[in-house]
Amino acid sequence: MIHRNSVQILVFLLLICGIFNLNAQSTNKKAQENFNRAQEMITQINYPQAIDFLKAAVKEDEQFQLAYLQLADLHRKTRQYNSSIPYYEQAIKLGNISDYRVYYGMGESFLLTGNYENAKSSLTTFVSKYTGKDKDIVNKANKYIKDCEFSVTALKSPVKYEPVNLGSGVNSKYRDYFPSITADGKNLIFSRNVEGNEDFYLATKTGSTWSEAIPLSNKINTPNYNEGAQSISPDGMYLFFTGCNRPDGLGRCDIYVSHKEGNDWGTPFNLGAPVNSEYWDAQPSISPDGNTLYFVSNRPGGYGGYDIWKSTLNEDGSWQKPVNLGPEINTPYDEQTPFIHPDGKTFYFSSDGWPGFGNKDIFMSTLTENGHWTVPVNLGTPINTFNEETGLAVSPDGSKAYFSAILKDGYGDMDIYQFDLPPAIRPKEITYVKGNVKDKETGKPLSASIKVVNLQSKQNQFNDFTNEATGAFLAVMPAGHSYLLNAEAEGYLFYSDNFELNNGSSLKPYELNIFLEKIKPGVNIVLRNIFFDTNEYELLPSSVTELNLLTDLLQHNKGLRIEIQGHTDNIGNKVQNMKLSELRAKSVYDFLIKHQITKERLLYKGYGEDKPLATNETEAGRKQNRRTSFVVTQAN
Repeated sequence: MIHRNSVQILVFLLLICGIFNLNAQSTNKKAQENFNRAQEMITQINYPQAIDFLKAAVKEDEQFQLAYLQLADLHRKTRQYNSSIPYYEQAIKLGNISDYRVYYGMGESFLLTGNYENAKSSLTTFVSKYTGKDKDIVNKANKYIKDCEFSVTALKSPVKYEPVNLGSGVNSKYRDYFPSITADGKNLIFSRNVEGNEDFYLATKTGSTWSEAIPLSNKINTPNYNEGAQSISPDGMYLFFTGCNRPDGLGRCDIYVSHKEGNDWGTPFNLGAPVNSEYWDAQPSISPDGNTLYFVSNRPGGYGGYDIWKSTLNEDGSWQKPVNLGPEINTPYDEQTPFIHPDGKTFYFSSDGWPGFGNKDIFMSTLTENGHWTVPVNLGTPINTFNEETGLAVSPDGSKAYFSAILKDGYGDMDIYQFDLPPAIRPKEITYVKGNVKDKETGKPLSASIKVVNLQSKQNQFNDFTNEATGAFLAVMPAGHSYLLNAEAEGYLFYSDNFELNNGSSLKPYELNIFLEKIKPGVNIVLRNIFFDTNEYELLPSSVTELNLLTDLLQHNKGLRIEIQGHTDNIGNKVQNMKLSELRAKSVYDFLIKHQITKERLLYKGYGEDKPLATNETEAGRKQNRRTSFVVTQAN
């Protein structure tokens, strides 16, 4: 991007040199000599030296209009906007302006210093009087005018913004930036640039305090290449990151992934085509279910210079051909630093194309049920300013945002900060289930398959294995749905659980210790995701997911025989309860028979209220007692 801007600077300055005839040369010989030497520096892209010669030129000749214009343009193109404005004003004051792009340059400088009224005036003058053929600059000016109009209104309604430095445990005298956080809020991974080498660091949270950050892993961090712009999966098991100029790269920058193996990280590998290409592919953000990867690329087929794309994971573990997010997110300008919240719906990104305060601002959009994105919303001022804002991450509970900046209370270079995110721009509520899976007899951790399924949509919310060294897992669950959790391992009976996360209910994290039992006679398993209407025995559609799990267990263990058991609470007539429980057990039996499980392997029986698991004196206890279960009758 720096190289591209440098070319633009040179082109624009040469155009001015060719168009301005009035005062193009100075009658002052010394002034002209300094001006000529400045042109040599411009062709060498030595702008600081060019500025010095131009200053010397106008000191010798205060009427040297073109020298003023070049001083203005060079300061603007090197982002010294405050310094450029007086030179534009002096050049215009000298009169006889024949190229109205001068007003564009001054308007842009006003805009990028937050002087929106003067910016709009200058840009409007340019648009109304410019008769050249450069449509791009006219389009940009009109875009800037919209920025001015937006900014004047937005400044009247600032949002609460009180950034807090994360402290000396996280931040250092070096540049610390690009924070990402796991769904439990306890692990922070970020980039640190030490003397030109970018590596990842990890800080952990105990209570409200962050530990001293340590290098993430020598399997990921390298002495010869830079690692940055990362995305940690909500469970902390996968790290997607950007690697540039590597021997195995397909382009200048590619996306890599590393999987946590035990207590350390595995060797990262290049995602390869079609995610990576010969172009710039970077800044990944992984969805909470691990199935969608958002990233930035300047590959052909986009809407601007840098666009946000996505790729979806196939069942065989390969990635599909990336799809551009389209004009709902991307503009003719640049979109970068995508961040998909663990709710899987709320999307934050930076853009200089949507109406904002002048440079890149941070925006929020929400993925609707029909797969479209809502119109991006600017996060407002003072979160966004006329400077460049990028790289926002939001805490799992949606209350806090993390970003990097150079502020007065910093520890050196760029530091990582947090602030309370205003309610209007927070993501949807989520919680998570976090647990460990172990062998019931030995207590040893198990490498188990964990699935969390949305019972309404039947879609996987989480589908992965536990950490093989610890048996740990973490799965995110957005509010407003009911979920099935299933844990299974080879040679063991599965475990199931159910979570009802209604909108408006108080959300809390769930922590489980799951002990799987080996397949053997006498073991009894509760099926927590078999559902019936009150006093009915017809299986509800939301039961199918769990019934399929039971079917798979029986199909993969041909010697397994079970008795399906129905149970009720003690409300109502005891005889009717017994009958109802038997009919419910038979409904499960019939489902299994229909799915090619032979009758010889199955029994069913209703026990009514005779085998309670808990007291019938409370609704919570009665809910536990109303259940369907099965007991192993034969395992060989």
